[in-house]
Amino acid sequence: MTDTSAVLFDMDGVLINSEDYWVQFEREELFPDAVPDDDVDLAETSGMNFREIYDYLEDEYGTAITREEWIDRFEGAAEEIYTERVDLLDGTHDLLEQLKEEGVPTAVVSSSPHDWIGMVTERFDLEDGFDHVISADDIDAASKPEPDVFEHTADEVGVSAEDCVVVEDSENGIEAAARADTVVVAYRIDAHGDIDYSPADEVVDSADGVREAVLERATSNN
Repeated sequence: MTDTSAVLFDMDGVLINSEDYWVQFEREELFPDAVPDDDVDLAETSGMNFREIYDYLEDEYGTAITREEWIDRFEGAAEEIYTERVDLLDGTHDLLEQLKEEGVPTAVVSSSPHDWIGMVTERFDLEDGFDHVISADDIDAASKPEPDVFEHTADEVGVSAEDCVVVEDSENGIEAAARADTVVVAYRIDAHGDIDYSPADEVVDSADGVREAVLERATSNN
């Protein structure tokens, strides 16, 4: 790392424990209706934008519901999950304050649309917590596991990708961050099961682990 670093946080599964709810919704309700003849491994689509998940399923398996129904059901689930069910990662406000005191810029980098991100930042009083809020909808490029969203965010923040610490939980997100040449802290959560963490620079399994890894890697040279 150089004297200037930044920390980029994924939202779903990192800042909030939404992946547990999304996995339940997709596995028990949505995927059986959308691809009733196939048992799709959710790891194939984890970390993707929900619209691109539909396109992927249509291309790979064929779908039994329309894109419009898919979007409507996802948006309905999102409002319930983000406004009623999720919890914030323990210590998030304190971690962001420490990074701000150290002069380390921060960003949310999510495959979710801005209105979904806004539900989370409003609910948990994070509107001013991050220097940048980046949605995959902001760029006309491929979703994770492609590196585009992290490369775009590094440009927005004004820090080279190799000097960005990315906190990710999904296999596609970890791969995307690694392909962007960032420093990858993988947050292991139960919702994803046994996925490939090998592209990550460090793997942690608790909120304290996230905090320690981020502070060590992002502030050591500041």
